[in-house]
Amino acid sequence: MKNFLKLNKEELSEEYENLLREYENFKKKHIKLDMSRGKPSNAQLDLSLKLLDVVNSESDFVTDSGIDVRNYGVCDGLQEMKNFISEVTGIKSEYFIVGGNSSLSMMFDVISFFMIHGTGGCEPWCKQGKIKFLCPSPGYDRHFRMAEYFGIELITIPMNSEGPDMDLIERIVSEDKSVKGIWCVPKFSNPGGVTYSDKTVKRFASLKSAAPDFRIFWDNAYFVHDLTENTVPLLDIISECNNQGTLERPIVFYSTSKITFPGSGIAFMACAGNNLKDFKEMYSIKTVGFDKINQMRHIKFLKNKYELFSHMKKHRGILNPKFDAVLNKLDEKFRENPILKWNVPLGGYFISVNTIKGCAKRIVELCREAGVVLTGAGAAFPYGVDEEDSHIRLAPTFPDSNELDMATDLFCICVKLAFLEKRIR
Repeated sequence: MKNFLKLNKEELSEEYENLLREYENFKKKHIKLDMSRGKPSNAQLDLSLKLLDVVNSESDFVTDSGIDVRNYGVCDGLQEMKNFISEVTGIKSEYFIVGGNSSLSMMFDVISFFMIHGTGGCEPWCKQGKIKFLCPSPGYDRHFRMAEYFGIELITIPMNSEGPDMDLIERIVSEDKSVKGIWCVPKFSNPGGVTYSDKTVKRFASLKSAAPDFRIFWDNAYFVHDLTENTVPLLDIISECNNQGTLERPIVFYSTSKITFPGSGIAFMACAGNNLKDFKEMYSIKTVGFDKINQMRHIKFLKNKYELFSHMKKHRGILNPKFDAVLNKLDEKFRENPILKWNVPLGGYFISVNTIKGCAKRIVELCREAGVVLTGAGAAFPYGVDEEDSHIRLAPTFPDSNELDMATDLFCICVKLAFLEKRIR
């Protein structure tokens, strides 16, 4: 194993030629593998196949409270589904609205409502001129694209080991009344894997905002997606805000997308006060009821938090070997060659890597030319711009073990090639 940072130009050129031959051999394999999103594998999807059969008789269609799930009504979701998510999260069931299959869709609905109707007794956002959102980065690209769609200006907030830079957030939010929201993935953040510390959550709850209509979009997508037996704790933002008298500030989102079927899961939103009242009214106008049969399926399949945790243990059994394989390979190839750094996630769906400055786009390009599609370099930053051109998100969950092994080998070769190209040219 050689440290490229200590080689002279002649030695670097020799390494480059050797690696280029390896790379050309990969291209001859005609690999076709898309690793651009954090998708569950087929083996994970198979864990939930019984979900399709648990509602199959006339009695299965009627809830304990006498609601026939085949018919219209109950726009905010079945009480049994609210009780289930309440048991898992510790948030009161009355704070929940149960939606369709997509929590992103519910986020879109919330921003649309605030744009048209406003919140906190303020004018609609669309009448307030330029409005802004804070974007902890690296972060979830779909959050950023959604805000862009509405014409919202994005402000990058750096991440650290405890969450986003709270000193910067506190200063901006207290001084700029055009800042209306912040995107948060508080547990196993996408893609960095950071879980917000207790101190960070408490500081969010006690933020002093110049804008009375400032809202926290708390996308807790990986709330039960631990990769270890020991659950990583996260403080309940709603309880903390209640303690601080800011209960209407957080809007919390969950889903079963990576628990059962991503295309046919259940989404949840938790909020309080006027937010809850407004959103219930919005959904009563938007729909005559989400898919209650699917809600009933999930109730009968997942049952309670203990069954859910047992189910997630099966997911871990599939995911852990994949994460270990990639992490071990990175350690083997770069332990003594410090041109790449990476996190070791305790949960979630991604491994976040940082290359030498100016190499990320080239690495992604090289991988794509050899048949492996990665998330675009810069995608985890507002407007798709990584000023350092150094960050790449790896999604090891979907490929089978052989595909993943080949893809990781190729990635390591491309990291080295991109670095050597900069050094010898």
